[in-house]
Amino acid sequence: METGSRLWEIDLFRGIAILMMVLFHTVFDISFFGIAPLDVSTGFWRYFAYATASLFLLIVGVSLIVSHDKAQKKISGVPLALKFVARGMFIFALGLVVTLGTWLYLREGFVIFGILHLIGISVMLSPLFFRFGKLNILIGLACIPVGWIISGMSSPAILLPLGIIPPGFTSVDYTPLFPWFGMVLIGMGIGKFLYADGKRRFKVPQLPELIVTPLSFLGRYSLVIYLVHQPVIILLLAAVTGMKVL
Repeated sequence: METGSRLWEIDLFRGIAILMMVLFHTVFDISFFGIAPLDVSTGFWRYFAYATASLFLLIVGVSLIVSHDKAQKKISGVPLALKFVARGMFIFALGLVVTLGTWLYLREGFVIFGILHLIGISVMLSPLFFRFGKLNILIGLACIPVGWIISGMSSPAILLPLGIIPPGFTSVDYTPLFPWFGMVLIGMGIGKFLYADGKRRFKVPQLPELIVTPLSFLGRYSLVIYLVHQPVIILLLAAVTGMKVL
């Protein structure tokens, strides 16, 4: 089941997270466009969204550890840190593309600091936290109540990335550093338990290729799928229902 140096189980869980995301965004769009009276802001779908984001960000943290521990065998110090800063900047730039696209399409409620922005910043910050290893679990857990506390505060928009919002703020995707960076840190701590030195430290069960292959494929191309899935969902809903999307 190995694909080169990749760890198939990480791709598989990332693929599961992507499927959960596509499902939630389909339900969200059905609600947003008034196709059916679904409530995605409370109850099951709200917690489904939390679970999806949590799984995705935990995998980001685990993947950072695997990537870091493999890379440090070849480079170290500033060049190693810059590797992650550059990667984070690229992902953050894609987040800005999402910001522009949603602003052009929605105007009100467009994405200012969504999950790609968060992942980009998290990757850029990761060199500061690699040294803490398994302790990142505790640091990450501490971020969660901080997020709860500051979410009730109000401030100028400049503090939006932290989780403090101005009055009347709305967005179709808002994933601030607190509490969500905590999930990345928890993933980094878990990664040190499971993949120290970039190697699997546990035995994985043998799963049918019929399950592993498609989910791992989705996981390997999760970034591309994230960027294109919403336009595809909206166009498919328009084709099925006849709704106007422009």
